[in-house]
Amino acid sequence: MARRSTLFGEKDLKFYNFGGSMIGSSKKTKKNKNNDEEKEETAGAAEIISLFSSQPEQPSLRMTGIYGDINEEKASEALYGLLMLASRTRMMPEDPEDEESTLVEVVEPIEFVVSTYGGSANEMFALFDAIRMLQDTGPEILTIGLGKVMSAGVLLLASGTKGKRRIGRNCRIMIHGVISGQSGNLIDIENEFDEAKSTQKQYIKALASQTNMTEKYLRELIKRKTNVYFDAEEAVELGIADLII
Repeated sequence: MARRSTLFGEKDLKFYNFGGSMIGSSKKTKKNKNNDEEKEETAGAAEIISLFSSQPEQPSLRMTGIYGDINEEKASEALYGLLMLASRTRMMPEDPEDEESTLVEVVEPIEFVVSTYGGSANEMFALFDAIRMLQDTGPEILTIGLGKVMSAGVLLLASGTKGKRRIGRNCRIMIHGVISGQSGNLIDIENEFDEAKSTQKQYIKALASQTNMTEKYLRELIKRKTNVYFDAEEAVELGIADLII
């Protein structure tokens, strides 16, 4: 079998591209096969290639995201996915209604799915900064919140292109303060406590910049020292998302 890497791991499969060339196959040739059998097998592969080349071009899936805990592994997969999709462009007529108009390079929007209970603040900020960078220079990032969008995930959902951030009708949103733990000597504990306070301040500032919530409002939520939940309609009112799906 041919093996290729996918965004969510590796899979064994045989696959062909739609441009007509065979990328991989599962063809097996036995040592005892004669030349006629080998020719027939080659002809069969050619027919498969011809079949695929006669099909209309299929739309490419431009989607990545985070499903599960926000950690190094999943954040790196999502980050590489964003960068890869942002680098793929299409040549399209400048005037869609005139096929003979000048061709221009177009970067199509990227959909970014978020479904998480939260995770690492550092990985959250890495993705947040990457999304903002890409929006400034390239495609729109259409975030989609499904199931659960909590803690660090809230900032990622809110960071999408304004007016096009979607949320599932039954999705739950949750905001709380930074959670940190440290053991060791007193100096180390004090140092980590200061870092946790700095991270929380940074999170509040970033989330306020992407939503209708003020920094004061967010500080009041966090002062409750408990998980604060919102439904999809409340998320839209607070500016975390724009459209309920």
